[in-house]
Amino acid sequence: MQFWDGRAADVEQQAGMPILNSVEMAIPHKGFLINRLNSIKLYQDLFKAAFPNDKKPITYNNLQRAIGAFERTLLTQSRFDRYMAGYTDALTTEEKLGLKVFASSGCTGCHNGVNVGGGSMQKFGLVTDYRSLIASKVDDEGKKQVSEKVQDKDIFKVPGLRNVTGTYPYFHNGSIAKLDSAVKIMATAQVNRKLTNADVKQIVAFLNSLSGRINPEDQVLPQELANK
Repeated sequence: MQFWDGRAADVEQQAGMPILNSVEMAIPHKGFLINRLNSIKLYQDLFKAAFPNDKKPITYNNLQRAIGAFERTLLTQSRFDRYMAGYTDALTTEEKLGLKVFASSGCTGCHNGVNVGGGSMQKFGLVTDYRSLIASKVDDEGKKQVSEKVQDKDIFKVPGLRNVTGTYPYFHNGSIAKLDSAVKIMATAQVNRKLTNADVKQIVAFLNSLSGRINPEDQVLPQELANK
């Protein structure tokens, strides 16, 4: 699922939403965009090549499929991946200690899997109301605003932690700028643990090991588009 409140089922559905958001791209409706793409020979050729069995390959659905296909190439390899592959020297001693604290504190209950999170939705504030911890000015009830079910109050998507050192500000309202502060808040709100400064420093060190680079080939604009 995508978005903090899980309102998009997958990356394809998510890809189609910002395009039609009036405050983001000023595109009034799907037909407007499809007509524009149909007027460009380059896109006519590209869509035909990507969807050869479609009589009309330039559709909003195919647009979403294409964006989703591209997004799935945006994978990063980190030092933590090397560590998990058996290269024990890929992490520093402090980073290994941080991983141990991260796991022993219960963080892996939600932040797990290939993206170290991102695969589930959980209640934010299992121990205490999150609003008191992140200076929330809006009463955001998460998934409940989509489902209108009481049991979904304060249920949010668990963020994946890959490259987390560069994805600040943190939380769904962007209220926290520093990663160490976010770590302390999560420990308080989710696992009822008061981390020491040393614990926090070690966890942040471990989280740094999750940073990686996108494959350079996926950062290069295709030549046929670069010339336009």
